[in-house]
Amino acid sequence: MSNGTLPARDALDNKANQLFAGKVVRKDLVRKVKVGANVPVFVLEFLLGKYCASSDEVAIQMGLQVVNDTLANNYIRPDESAKAQSKVKESGKYSFIDKVKVRLVDSDYWAEGVNFNNKFLHIPSQYVRDYERLLMGGVWAQVDMRFETDEESKGKNPFWIDKLVPIQIATFDLDEYRNVRKQFTTDEWLDLIVRSMGYEPGEMSRRLKLLFLVRLIPLTERNYNLVELGPRGTGKSYVVQEVSPYTALLTGGTTVANLFGHMSGRQKGMVQIWDVVGFDEVADLQKMPKEVITTMKTYCESGTFQRGQEAVAGDASIAMFGNTNQPIDVMVQTGHLFAPMPDTIRDDMAFIDRLHFYLPGWEIPQMRNELFTDHYGFVVDYLAEALRDMRKHNFTEIIDRFFSMGAHLNARDRKAVRKTASGLVKILFPHGDVTQEELAEILELALEGRRRVKEQLKKMGSFEYYQTSFSYTLQDTGEERFVGVPEQGGRDLISADPLSPGSVYTAGVTSDGTVGLYRLEVSVSSGTAKLRLAGGISGAMKESVQRAFSYVQAKKVELGITRDLETSDLHVEVIDLLGNRVEAEIGVAFFVAAYSALRKVPVSPALLVLGDMSVQGNIKPLRSLTEPLQVAKDNGAKRSLIPIENKRNFLDVSADIMEHVDPIFYGDPKTAAMKVLGNV
Repeated sequence: MSNGTLPARDALDNKANQLFAGKVVRKDLVRKVKVGANVPVFVLEFLLGKYCASSDEVAIQMGLQVVNDTLANNYIRPDESAKAQSKVKESGKYSFIDKVKVRLVDSDYWAEGVNFNNKFLHIPSQYVRDYERLLMGGVWAQVDMRFETDEESKGKNPFWIDKLVPIQIATFDLDEYRNVRKQFTTDEWLDLIVRSMGYEPGEMSRRLKLLFLVRLIPLTERNYNLVELGPRGTGKSYVVQEVSPYTALLTGGTTVANLFGHMSGRQKGMVQIWDVVGFDEVADLQKMPKEVITTMKTYCESGTFQRGQEAVAGDASIAMFGNTNQPIDVMVQTGHLFAPMPDTIRDDMAFIDRLHFYLPGWEIPQMRNELFTDHYGFVVDYLAEALRDMRKHNFTEIIDRFFSMGAHLNARDRKAVRKTASGLVKILFPHGDVTQEELAEILELALEGRRRVKEQLKKMGSFEYYQTSFSYTLQDTGEERFVGVPEQGGRDLISADPLSPGSVYTAGVTSDGTVGLYRLEVSVSSGTAKLRLAGGISGAMKESVQRAFSYVQAKKVELGITRDLETSDLHVEVIDLLGNRVEAEIGVAFFVAAYSALRKVPVSPALLVLGDMSVQGNIKPLRSLTEPLQVAKDNGAKRSLIPIENKRNFLDVSADIMEHVDPIFYGDPKTAAMKVLGNV
């Protein structure tokens, strides 16, 4: 790039330039200029959009010159405030780009130029009425300033703002935006949005592109609560900080008055003024007063809060960003994924339950050069305006066109999933024209992000959150699909989702009470009724499988599987879930798995099968029930198949286990299979 070669333009660049002329900009120019000027991207792109929104190289170079000149002459660097003040004094008038804040002192409005470094600039009160944000955190603007002293003030506060133009796009035509979107394929549009954020989609998987898009949902969906925890350097707060002029990023603690306004109602709070309020380095919120969290909890649920006698509403989304200090697998196994949060939030399950989506920050790569794009994307101002305009629209019902949600989703889960789906549809399909497959992809991501929140609540040990088997049903076929979370593991080794036919969980216990936990998988291939054992199945385990297989062969007619068995080979694999290599006799589990595989019917979910059998089919009880059932309960089992001979041992089992794991007693292998195979 540095040797003067131009980035090669591709078809998407040409299409974007043709259809969105003047609204796209080459993103490498932004980075080139940004290196020299510490200005938010939307300020830079405002200038680049004004002078470089062209596909003609000569025009771009000339425009770049203007942008650089403007930044050199009109943008005030923080260390050049004295120079800037003297420019105004010497010339009497001067134009600047700066961030302007306003406050009320007694009965006068005073403006502050942040980099101009003067807190007493006269400002016409009309601007304060027109742009409320001046009072809340400030606005980047082009400012025309004059120098004037009068007798009365004896030279005090000589700077006057004559004209203030906020750096935000002036007009935005949503209908045009929606209509032009129709001329792009979904893939092209997805890539264009990712490029507009400054990243190169060519380097990314489809899933990663969609995760980047989730960061934009708070900008386009009202009252959306997003949390992203991940390693440092992955650009978590970039979107809130740089992409939109309508967002505010807080670092460190804040007060109730700042977030939710003054009791008197004289000054509005941030959640009423901004579209998104982001909390960077969420661990720093430790220092925040408890009252902030309590008010925020109400706000995150309903978008309203109490100030004095009044109930006040706001529609800002809340985005929280924080760093994880451990590898994800360690976090999954040793605790829960909200561990990096400050304890005021971490220990407040009701607060966590209000989060709509947990973005897995550990899946986002650290920002390297090749991840940034040299291609065209929307001027971020234009994108921010489009997303903001879509806030007025509601797509929360759109999933009802094709799908209904599963039984495990409670009212809060449904609301969260609907809001995420609505946000992604606004970003990808602003025209509302989306196919069933495209919507299924969005819905699955929405379910996953909410399930990640719920799984952590379940781990924190609260019984009311144990239903995390999220699914959705296709209305036209009635097919139910379950949605997991990729990092799932750790404590829930026994999945609550249905397994495929031929898979069962089983356990063995040694004389000293050590438990081995296994997933047994039997698969069928065409063959001649042979048993094929994977390596690693040896000793007592191997013998118990062989005995059970002999029983299957002897009873094939009675079991009604003669034809299936004679034309098939059974492949057996055993996965050691705890990795402690405990000798286990698992005959009945093999019998149930083989029967399930041949009949192509899954066993009921979250089930543990206990017991062994002889070649004749006589059931051998376990040495003890307490330990295997305790381990099973801790790892997510909801029911267990138990030999009837062990019934008396069941009296030793604690009430806690009885409450969580339902016993199903059986006296022979066939009864065992019948009791746990759905609809045989």
